[in-house]
Amino acid sequence: MASRVPMIITLLFYSVIVVSAKKKFVLTLDSTNFTQIVAKYNFVVVEFYAPWCGHCKKLAPQYEKAAKKLSSHDPPVVLAKVDANEEGNKALAREYEIRGFPTLKIVRNGGTIIQDYKGPREADGIVTYLKKQSGPASTEIKSTEDADKLIVDNKIAVVGIFPEFSGEKFKNFTTLSEKLRSDYEFGHTLDAKHLPRGDSSLSEPTIRLLKPFDELVVDFQDFNVETLEKSVQESSLPLVTLFNKDPSNHPSIIKFFNSPDAKALLFMNFSSDLFDVFKSKLHEVAQQFKGQGIIFLMGDVETSAQAFQFYGVKDEHVPVIVIQTNDGQKYLKAHVEPDHIAPWVKDYKDGNVRPFLKSEPIPEANTEPVKVVVGETFEDMVSKSEKNVLIEFYAPWCGHCKKLAPILDEIALSLSKDPEIVIAKIDASANDIPSETFDVKGYPTLYFKSANGVLTQYQGDRTKEDILLFIQKHRETIVQQTLSKDEL
Repeated sequence: MASRVPMIITLLFYSVIVVSAKKKFVLTLDSTNFTQIVAKYNFVVVEFYAPWCGHCKKLAPQYEKAAKKLSSHDPPVVLAKVDANEEGNKALAREYEIRGFPTLKIVRNGGTIIQDYKGPREADGIVTYLKKQSGPASTEIKSTEDADKLIVDNKIAVVGIFPEFSGEKFKNFTTLSEKLRSDYEFGHTLDAKHLPRGDSSLSEPTIRLLKPFDELVVDFQDFNVETLEKSVQESSLPLVTLFNKDPSNHPSIIKFFNSPDAKALLFMNFSSDLFDVFKSKLHEVAQQFKGQGIIFLMGDVETSAQAFQFYGVKDEHVPVIVIQTNDGQKYLKAHVEPDHIAPWVKDYKDGNVRPFLKSEPIPEANTEPVKVVVGETFEDMVSKSEKNVLIEFYAPWCGHCKKLAPILDEIALSLSKDPEIVIAKIDASANDIPSETFDVKGYPTLYFKSANGVLTQYQGDRTKEDILLFIQKHRETIVQQTLSKDEL
């Protein structure tokens, strides 16, 4: 019996090592414990993921490695994850506006401040980024050397200049820096002479934005937090954002597309002899309409293939300018010349330009059981149709859509003798759809419009039997109007 003791001790010791080796440093959260855990810490990073997501699987070991390193940081930086694909967590994902996977959020002060994580996706980069994010939002600048470390050539820095680090204005600056710290470098100083650019003889508190483009320095002296935030966001976007392969332009591109303003995009070949002329004219127009709810971008055709598809632009349109508003309306002028830009934008602002509709060609023959709808025929075949219409919004590359296609064919064939019902489909990636009416966030999405115009989204199983039952439940009889003798 005694001889077995060392073996038992060895096994127990080995078990401790294995358990220790398998310790997980990333906390697993769900709808039942999320609020409690977040309230417990001042700084939590949460990854919203889906088990099937390849990018999530790639991030997982790096995220775990970073969590282990950050667990010994003082104070510890907590990394957590939520399976946003789990039914019980979907409301949480909606609350945090999760639109793709993986999405990382920084949650501060028990959940009162929520920010997007904008750092690297590998362990060492995550650690470095989060150590900085968990420290003070603004760094004190005591010398030109301190300023040189903070204000680098290709980044935007926001510096508060104060006679003393106290009072309401300094407090508002601190609030601003906490709110926008993931977007900009923040510093504060008692002496503007330490800064590389701008007036150094200031007599009152000032927020100075230093940037590597346009006017290089912008000063603000209105310390209302909302006004400051708006001013910083607007001034940190170039008059004309460049959309090309240069990675240094990516932050500006993201800000451009996240802006609530209307977006004017000029697409052309950047290797063209006319590039400098177009760029100069677009800068003039951007300056002319600055602050009027429209921002400008210049895109190289070599990097704009996806944008072309999204906006419905074709190679033969180039050079082309497109304006898109937040309500989904698009306006397009093909074969634009430099001198055309300013008057056309003015015509748009004055309401004298008709919206452009992205549409595939109208089919010459539409004889298949499932009818093909395009942008130009959507209103007549669906919205204003007097029939009961089941419409599928699909994308050609979507595997689920390909699986559903033969089922819809069977449904259409089985109802082919019913003149009151139409089964239809539209490639939502190639045609504009009324997004204010049809909420299409993924493919395939099915809607049923009854003969009397009642709209219902189909949420059931994608089987022939279930879809047919849904159609029969929601269909309405078409009322045939009888004309009087006087009307005949």
